[in-house]
Amino acid sequence: MALAAGARLGPYEILAPLGAMMVQMAVSRSREYLADETGARICGKPEALAHALEKISGRSRQVPMQASPATAHMFIMSPLTGGGLMSLFSTHPPVEKRVERLMAMRGRAT
Repeated sequence: MALAAGARLGPYEILAPLGAMMVQMAVSRSREYLADETGARICGKPEALAHALEKISGRSRQVPMQASPATAHMFIMSPLTGGGLMSLFSTHPPVEKRVERLMAMRGRAT
């Protein structure tokens, strides 16, 4: 839909797409947590999955990854870094939080 000459965008037309993108990224992060939990239940050893995530995370810091925001969702670990507000736009939760959740599952994964 094109704007008429001289028309201006209101705050909702600017903020709505940003809000939608933040919701989409939050859903993506929650799916990562769900995938971790499902994997831990299938293998029965959440600590093994936690250690594997730590190992992959360490390796990804050693080898530079060729990624863009358009391809970031296809990686096991988030190839893009950033904290604070940038974490709202991240497709992956921090490895530390994923590991923490997996370690909390010890003894109850079945």
